[in-house]
Amino acid sequence: MSRPADPVETYDRAIARIARFNPGLNAVLEVREARTEAEASARRVKAGEPRSPIDGLPVAVKANIALSGLAWHAGIAAYRDRIAQRDAACVARLKAAGAVVFATLNMEEGALGAVTDNPHFGRCLNPWGENLTPGGSSGGSGAAVAAGLVPASLGTDTMGSVRIPAAYCGVAGHKPSRGAVPLEGVIALSRTLDHVGPLARKAKEAADVFAVLSETPPARAPGLSGLLIGRWRVEDHVAVDGEILAAFEAALKAMEKRGARIVDISLARYGFGQSRRAGLLIAEREGAAIHAEALEADPEGFSEDFRKMLAWGARQSPDRYEAALLVLKAAAADAGAAFEACDLLAAPTACETAFPFGSEVPAGQADITAFADLAGIPATSVPSALSSAGLPMAIQFMAPAGEDARALGAAMAYEDLRGEFPAPDGFE
Repeated sequence: MSRPADPVETYDRAIARIARFNPGLNAVLEVREARTEAEASARRVKAGEPRSPIDGLPVAVKANIALSGLAWHAGIAAYRDRIAQRDAACVARLKAAGAVVFATLNMEEGALGAVTDNPHFGRCLNPWGENLTPGGSSGGSGAAVAAGLVPASLGTDTMGSVRIPAAYCGVAGHKPSRGAVPLEGVIALSRTLDHVGPLARKAKEAADVFAVLSETPPARAPGLSGLLIGRWRVEDHVAVDGEILAAFEAALKAMEKRGARIVDISLARYGFGQSRRAGLLIAEREGAAIHAEALEADPEGFSEDFRKMLAWGARQSPDRYEAALLVLKAAAADAGAAFEACDLLAAPTACETAFPFGSEVPAGQADITAFADLAGIPATSVPSALSSAGLPMAIQFMAPAGEDARALGAAMAYEDLRGEFPAPDGFE
């Protein structure tokens, strides 16, 4: 259960940690006063009448998700002064369940990018090391949870933007099945590929938040005996850091010792870089249409790099766009074939650990994560181990579309085997 024993104390602690640590991280952009909501939750908890397993839980949301009364801009300067007049549908569900949704989080401009170095709202830092990127585009969502500024956050995942920050920041992150969480009130990058998903220190906490977001029963960790896990052989196609691959193998071996069966799985149609590029074409073409009016009215409200990416998307022909959409069907067919042979699909989340700002962004950063977005299937990332440099590495579990509880449950079962994962030094 994620519900805090003392909602007021938990809220006050979040406010105090934001004041203490956020100036050095720039993960949280704006906070609204919500102590009265925490006090109301405390009264419900004391009376034995909580609304849900997350009643009283402080939650912060990525800045492209509308939180009534705060700026709703998606990291884009052209929308800096726009105040959300109503909550996004996902936020409304959290509040109805008693969660205290009280802050917005830094992100890549327009949710298109890999490192969360926002030209308008500043660079967000990873608490695991000096000058390290938290990943993108939901970098603030990952950094805020890792640093203990909030117990849980929401991000958006178009090609890995929840799971890559989760992996780099050493927390759990869930990318839901397509359509499982409503997108109303989210400034989209791609209406085809966007997903709203939770991040938390543990998969169990993310599962409780997801249950509210999706209005489904909370996931439970399954028994591992007889569970058939497909080991996706990504290293045959992309360069995966050797330590990450070793940690991935160790995670599967630990599950195998508890009774899971491991089988090798290859995907016949997924083209890694080719498929990722198709996803980018869809996102940039759809993003150009979404922001067309603002781009015309206030071009300087968009950075030069973002304008160039959207302009490239706008130039893509309908035929190229339709061809890219066929990649989604191929990915879904790959997923269908894989899940005929196994209960779950497992892979490293990212090919690398967090890297310093100023380093070249790996071209294939989203090669593995993009598959679940294209196929529309759920995927849960959890930390697996620390590298020799002391940085988080991660494994992700994927399940058939609509079976989010299966992916979250597997992640929970693995966490039980792994034990507690440390917080970054100085943020315990």
